[in-house]
Amino acid sequence: MKRLTVALALISVLCIAAVSFAEVDEAAISKNVDTIVMAIESGTSAKDFAPNAYEPYAFIMEESGTLLVHPSLAGESLAEKAPPVYEALAVATPEGVWVEYEWQGKIKHTYARKTKDNLIVGSGY
Repeated sequence: MKRLTVALALISVLCIAAVSFAEVDEAAISKNVDTIVMAIESGTSAKDFAPNAYEPYAFIMEESGTLLVHPSLAGESLAEKAPPVYEALAVATPEGVWVEYEWQGKIKHTYARKTKDNLIVGSGY
């Protein structure tokens, strides 16, 4: 009985830690996106950003779906290459929203925010 109690307590701690870790990651992700949006709105060119400068990487997409900044898909149209992903990201607002979509068989969570010039900046896990 004592082993069961200890095992259940350990599982509870791990679950709480996992939830806290996800929340910390989401806060860092949204902060990175917000920082990029503020820089773009202050005059920095979208193409001046390196996608791998952030962990996880950040992307910048035109409203039409063309990725301006992305580690492997820069210059490609997400609207053509992955319409469901594009449609999920296209709901981005100036305030920022979390969206969920499937990419290569995995559920992805992305914070996406639209700039004043209608660029979509995002990052996720």
